[in-house]
Amino acid sequence: MASRNFITHGRKIVAIGRNFSEHAKELGNAVPKAPFFFLKPTSSYISNLQPIEVPAGCEVHHEVELGVVIGKDGRDIPASEAHKHIAGYTLALDMTARNLQDVAKKAGLPWSAAKGYDTFTPVGELIPKEQIPDTNNVDLKLTIDGITKQNGNTKDMIFKVPMLIEYVSSIMKLQEGDVILTGTPAGVGPIKPGETVACELGTEGKILSQLKFPVIERPKKV
Repeated sequence: MASRNFITHGRKIVAIGRNFSEHAKELGNAVPKAPFFFLKPTSSYISNLQPIEVPAGCEVHHEVELGVVIGKDGRDIPASEAHKHIAGYTLALDMTARNLQDVAKKAGLPWSAAKGYDTFTPVGELIPKEQIPDTNNVDLKLTIDGITKQNGNTKDMIFKVPMLIEYVSSIMKLQEGDVILTGTPAGVGPIKPGETVACELGTEGKILSQLKFPVIERPKKV
């Protein structure tokens, strides 16, 4: 099944922007009245313990998120049917070259470069959907060298998972193995080579996924 091997078989990453109001405010952005999203390449996936690369000249920020792994193709999926199209979930990071994103935003240009570098979507393994019965109660935590930077819960999402699936699928078909990144809580900030980023996802006091990523400089081509 492509959904179980979404890292190698997934076709697209759909990332929801500004879906936690406090995160939107900390970046000086207006809180959205409707969902919006951008796409990330699946070539940006890395797995647990692989290094996150910081490209030269980039200020790279961490954003810990709940990822929704699609298990069944569909378009125009009503929110009431969204659960039928979910294979499970994953703990994910949406890494951002913030300085590049800021320049693009001011110029009204796309964010693809800021979001699409190799290693910019670290993810964990598939968490079967039965292990998360309520996507409105998922704890997300991120630390750098043991210091907590983000600590939030999906109850603070503006647009909930069923609505996100309905919205995205009204525009483009969702396919098995696709991942929807649902947004990040407040506390985003920079990472630097030599640091270690760790994150975890849990619900009702039970940790379901823990990941760790060393941070390195992006290697120069030889």
